[in-house]
Amino acid sequence: MLKELAISIIRTLREHGFQAYLAGGCVRDLLLHREPADYDVSTSATPTQVMELFPESYAVGAQFGVVLVPDDSRVSSVAKRYSENPQDKNATVEVATFRSDLGYTDGRHPDAVRFSQTPREDAIRRDFTINGMMLDPETPDPLTNGVLDFVGGRKDLEAGIIRAIGDPETRLAEDKLRMLRAVRFAARFEYEIDSATFCAIQSHAREIRVVSRERVRGELTRMLVEGHAHRAFLLLDETGLLAEILPEISAMKGVEQPPEFHPEGDVFTHTLMLLDHLPEPCPLTLAWGALLHDVGKPATFRRAPDRIRFDNHVEVGVKIAEAICERLRFSRDDTQQILALVDNHMRFGHVARMKESTLKRFIRLAAFDEHLALHRADSLASHGNLRTYEFLQSKLHETPPQEIRPASLVTGDDLIAAGYAPGPKFREILEAIEDAQLEGRLQSHDAALEYVRREFPL
Repeated sequence: MLKELAISIIRTLREHGFQAYLAGGCVRDLLLHREPADYDVSTSATPTQVMELFPESYAVGAQFGVVLVPDDSRVSSVAKRYSENPQDKNATVEVATFRSDLGYTDGRHPDAVRFSQTPREDAIRRDFTINGMMLDPETPDPLTNGVLDFVGGRKDLEAGIIRAIGDPETRLAEDKLRMLRAVRFAARFEYEIDSATFCAIQSHAREIRVVSRERVRGELTRMLVEGHAHRAFLLLDETGLLAEILPEISAMKGVEQPPEFHPEGDVFTHTLMLLDHLPEPCPLTLAWGALLHDVGKPATFRRAPDRIRFDNHVEVGVKIAEAICERLRFSRDDTQQILALVDNHMRFGHVARMKESTLKRFIRLAAFDEHLALHRADSLASHGNLRTYEFLQSKLHETPPQEIRPASLVTGDDLIAAGYAPGPKFREILEAIEDAQLEGRLQSHDAALEYVRREFPL
């Protein structure tokens, strides 16, 4: 376990005369009786000294005093994975030298750091009080007696407050990403953002644009998948961050919907309510597909004589979603699935009228479980009718996979052997055969060829 690895690292550092403590988010989580996702160690040892003590370690930010120490039993696999993705810290503990940061010209990274020998100096340069504590894990009853708190973090943890360490204006100006982190922590822990910190975020919201799109995407994804996305996006809106990073979502506010289908309110309200019904854990593609499923509605709003309409909002939404995915630099595979979710979410309204062949093709969409989960959440956030969802669940349960994806009865080579010339007609013939097969009208190779001769005579 990472906790044991972190404690063993601390013990080794102390045996060689260095100070060392658990630090940051893992201390916060331990005090909240949550299992930390990762463990960080802060020490008076320099990166060079850490790497001498742990030869298998990796310098990932030596200029900032950061070294990753992997689990000895998994050194080779960790090395390979880390070389492929430097953000992957699985089976590693981050060991950072006590430091103070000197200037943040780019609004994200310190221009330089000064290593120090005191944990207090290291604590006061961190972002929020609840993340600024350290812990001596070798102290008897460490959660009571082993906490080093130079910033009032424990008090804010008990009060449920996200507060910048020191002057909020300074903390947030140093690293603009901290604005998104404040929102994420407030949503995840259901805390309030301290008023001075909140005002500083509002003042600096426009500056979030200097942060790399990958970092912004990462924070937004965490908000979406951690289970408190509704509140996170309300806070993004209230702080002014939403209009800066996702103006397409901000544009949903006040866009009316037909009350007979959406009694819950406007498109923004519906979208945030939908996020409440996503599964936990939630795949990132499903979360983003849910957020963007109605992104085309603001641009297509029309008040017709009979009711409010959103003509072609799916097609428009796919184009807008594609632009967002490109802007935030999603991978090709993630983009493809997010766009598929947006593109297909209205098809559930036609399920009752679909031919058997059309229905089977629909439910064999890649990652159909995500499409179905989006439909369920969409329904619960509007009319509340789950009949289509329940019908499809039963259909999937009752239909053997080979009936949904049957082996082809006839191939192109079979058509050529039967005297048909290759060309565009082949696709029409093969799709017609598959339709009949999916509907149970054809069950053998010979019957399929006879069907072709009858329906597509030479």
